[in-house]
Formats: sequence, C-alpha cells, structure tokens
Amino acid sequence: MTDATNQTQMQEAQMGDYFALMKPRVMQLVVFTALVGLVVAPVGVNPFIGFVAVLCIAVGAGASGALNMWWDADIDAIMKRTVNRPIPSGAVQPGEALAIGLTLSGFAIVLLFLATNALAAGLLAFTIFFYAVVYSMWLKRSTPQNIVIGGAAGAFPPMIGWAVATSGVSVESVLMFALIFMWTPPHFWALALFVKSDYGDAGVPMLTETHGRTVTRKHILTYCVPLVAVALWLGFTSIGGPFYLVVAVVLNVWFLRGCYAIWRRTDADSEADNHAVERRTFVVSIYYLFGHFGALLVEALLRNYGLTSWAGW
Repeated sequence: MTDATNQTQMQEAQMGDYFALMKPRVMQLVVFTALVGLVVAPVGVNPFIGFVAVLCIAVGAGASGALNMWWDADIDAIMKRTVNRPIPSGAVQPGEALAIGLTLSGFAIVLLFLATNALAAGLLAFTIFFYAVVYSMWLKRSTPQNIVIGGAAGAFPPMIGWAVATSGVSVESVLMFALIFMWTPPHFWALALFVKSDYGDAGVPMLTETHGRTVTRKHILTYCVPLVAVALWLGFTSIGGPFYLVVAVVLNVWFLRGCYAIWRRTDADSEADNHAVERRTFVVSIYYLFGHFGALLVEALLRNYGLTSWAGW
C-alpha cells in the first residue's frame, strides 16, 4: 500500500470523527422535522432558499452536538454507550470541538438571517443556546426533569422551518413543537430503563436514578397520554387531514400500548427478558415521531394536488 493511500485513509478517518462530533443521527431528525415545518407552511418558499434554510438548521444542529460533546466529554468517557465518541476516544481534542461548535453556530445563524428572516435566525440561535447551555451545562446534571425541559431544544426545528416560510408563529407550528416536546420524555426514559447503570455511573440525575424505575414507568405513561391528545389535535388543523389522522390513530395506539405495557411491568419482569418491552417501545417511539411528520408531509403533497382536505368533509 502506497504512502498516498495511507494518507488518504487517514484523512477520511479524521473527517469521519469530525462528522460524528455533530451527532448525525440527531441531525437526521432535526433536518426532517424542519423540512416538514417548511413544506407544510401555507406560504411557498423558493427551493434554493428552502435548501439554504434547511442546511443552516442542520449545521446549527451539528454545532449544538459539538458543543454538547465538548461539555460532556467527562461523563461520555464513563458511560458505555458514549465512551467511543470522538473526544473520549481521543480522536478529537476538546478545544477543537469547542471551536467547531462556536464557528458553525455563528455561520448557521448569520446565513439563515441573511437568507430568510430575523425570527427564523433568532429561533435557531435560541435553540443552540438552549441545548448547549441551558440543557447541557445546567439541566442535564442538576435535575431529574432534565429530559422534560431539555426536550424543547429538539422541538424547535419544525417551528424554525415554519418561521422561514411565514416569518411568524402559529397554532400549527406550536403543536408541531408540542408533539416533539411531549414525545421526548417517554422516548428517552424508555432508553434509560435499559441503560440504567450508565447514567448512575456518570452521576447524571436521570429519573431512573433519582426516583427509581417504578416511578419512571409511571411518568412514561403519564406523559404519553397528553402526547396522544397533541398528536390528534394536530390532525384537525390546517396542516392535518384524513390521511394524517388515520396514521396518527394507528401510531398512538401502538405507542400507548407500549407505554402501558412498561407501566405494568416490574423490575423482575424487565430483568427476566432483558428489558424486551422497554427496548421495543423505544424503537416504536422512533417510528412514532417520523410517522407523524411523514404523514404531515404527505398531507401537504396531497393538498398540492387538491386530493385531500378537511374542507371537503
């Protein structure tokens, strides 16, 4: 193998490390929900402007991820599921992560402001600040409600997408925000139930550690009930419709059944089957969110062809 080939492979590995720093899995969700918020808005956007806007939101999400990994490097090195992240593994230095996060944040906010409007840029700036400072630096290590309040950071992207198109906020964008906000606690608490030792080892006051798994199970079901109400309410707004409502009913029955099953279980039940129900419900929660926003996207496409609307019912 030649020296040039070795050099190329080394460069590719480094690029992969920097990309991982921006939490690409989280970025996928951010990009998708922001795109849906943009597309379902009642005001059309130039495709190039829309592309730039979504790119800025994605870069902003990546910046938030880099800043979060910079701050959480100490606990990431302790938890099994995060020990191989770029900083604790030694692939990226903390100072590099901080510089990347700050640079990308500034780039995304300024470009979004220049390409769209002040509200969209302001919401993006607040989202980055909320995730990097309010959640990562304060809530995550200080309260068992970290996931509840911190969930707002992941809920803003569709609202930003809507603001790009309309320069405003509406009931529809608030409900899209609320859907993600209410979904976040049961989604992450289901995860916490089967990676329970990680958070305790790192000293993170996750609800499973501070109040126990029985209380966590109750909270999962408690948050799932209003989540169902928000999801169905969204179906009767201007961006909803018959198709969305059918999908929402199916997904909410599916997810609610999983949360109810978790609520009924004991620690002995979970240990006996290696947390099978909790793991399955966590996976269902991922389909749940993508399914709702996917259905909103389909409704928007159908409306463009005059094929479905509550006005005709």
